[in-house]
Amino acid sequence: MPAPLKHSLYVKGNSEQASKQTFVSGLRGFLLNDMAAAMKERYISDIEPTMAQIPENGEEVHEAIKGTGVFKFYSSMRYNTQEMVWRSALRPLHRSMDKLSQRIDVVSANGDKSKLTLNPNQHIPKNVSAIDVHLAPGSYHREDGSADWMGGALYDHGLNIFSFGMMGENLDDIGQSMAQYIARKFHDFSPSIILDLGCTVGHNTCAWKLTFPDAEVTGIDVASACLKYGHARALDQGVDINFKQMDATALDFSDNSVDVVFSSMFLHELSVKDIRKVMAEAHRVLRPGGLMLHMELPPNDSLSPFDAFYLDWDAYYNNEPYYKSFRDQDFTQLRLDAGFKAERLIELITPQYTYMDSAAYSQAIDVEQGFDGNTGRLAEGLQWFGFGAWK
Repeated sequence: MPAPLKHSLYVKGNSEQASKQTFVSGLRGFLLNDMAAAMKERYISDIEPTMAQIPENGEEVHEAIKGTGVFKFYSSMRYNTQEMVWRSALRPLHRSMDKLSQRIDVVSANGDKSKLTLNPNQHIPKNVSAIDVHLAPGSYHREDGSADWMGGALYDHGLNIFSFGMMGENLDDIGQSMAQYIARKFHDFSPSIILDLGCTVGHNTCAWKLTFPDAEVTGIDVASACLKYGHARALDQGVDINFKQMDATALDFSDNSVDVVFSSMFLHELSVKDIRKVMAEAHRVLRPGGLMLHMELPPNDSLSPFDAFYLDWDAYYNNEPYYKSFRDQDFTQLRLDAGFKAERLIELITPQYTYMDSAAYSQAIDVEQGFDGNTGRLAEGLQWFGFGAWK
């Protein structure tokens, strides 16, 4: 089964529920590795040779393959497995709802309440409220009666099943890898104020605090359910961070007041218009010498047509309407338009920090890496991609 998360809010469920989660997680791993590889082989051997010309982009690959049996079978399996992830997480959460509510109340009461700041007037934007993002029922802001933390719990437990062991033992490998890369590559950089945009339950926010323990670290999100759960999650692990309900397109931070503006798998949830607002806001609040860094999937123009098509699957079939439009952008131009200078841009590809010996990780990040089919993808050989700029 998926490994238990490293906090007391984790709900194991009974043996039947645990078995279902194990099956679903294993099926996800099979689909995204073995079955995806078989589909690519079929495309190369049987589909591409029949095309009038070699595809130039992912859209042309999608058009050629979408009517074939191999793709229909793959997509059907993947879509249904995505729904199974949430169902297998939600049932034990509902059965343990009272106990988990009590645990969250106890943990939260014993912590610093000022570390959680909610805004009852916060508007939930349509990119969250109008769809079940990633097919998650109720999306990130879901509240089940008095369980006003349910969206956060569902995200945490669902991601544990969804990622089949590829995101670290506490789902924080992205944050750990990005923060450690910056700490080891830029030894003189010592941030005192760090901001994590669209933090959900703060799993990657905590990683920045662990890497830079003297910094004041804040995670923001529009979904109070994620923040309430994330606040208790961090307290339970003894990690001292702030959570604030806030929209990343309109930050309640002063000009030149922040050293790091970070996000992980967040920009692709936004329209291009809002992405531009987020980057402009990052530039505004950053101090001179500060860093904007976004962990994301690589842009389409950096990948082969098939690999671009493969990553764009979510845009067509997984309730990710902005996914492809974001990855079709010129990432350099987005940063320049926000006010960052060309000579201050940064891009990185990093191996997974929590899966490596510390010394081996330091050696690995000294070797320049290029994009490949596993960059940002939950598969063997996974590496994370980040891009941003120094102000």
